[in-house]
Amino acid sequence: MEFVYDDGGRSGCGFKGNTGDCFTRALAIAAQMDYREAYNLTNAMSKTVKLSSRCRGKSSARLGVHKEVAREIMAGLDWEWVPTMLFGQGCKVHLRADELPQGRILCSVSKHFVAVIDGVAHDNHDPRRNGRRCVYGYWIK
Repeated sequence: MEFVYDDGGRSGCGFKGNTGDCFTRALAIAAQMDYREAYNLTNAMSKTVKLSSRCRGKSSARLGVHKEVAREIMAGLDWEWVPTMLFGQGCKVHLRADELPQGRILCSVSKHFVAVIDGVAHDNHDPRRNGRRCVYGYWIK
């Protein structure tokens, strides 16, 4: 899998510095959405989605989102969740071009979200871990 540096339009919208906005950034890239639009959508949904009792802290576009918020946002945009790892099963799909479908997808990996377009990872840092990073699941349009 190749890697392309892509901040999802974050710097173009006037945002500076580093932050935990991986879902917002991946959403903007995968859905071809303006970063500000993805940022506002994520913050709006973060306020309305009820989190499980295990979740600590609040979700936000800037500091990260809980899985429940991500799933609600993607379902609202009519993206389908495809789980690739089930409880007790172990890792079956890695962040590799030959193990993921073509097209625009938003992958959930350990403590991170990354946009993958036609087998190329788009992010502000290299998330691949030499092709060994496990993909928990992905959303596809």
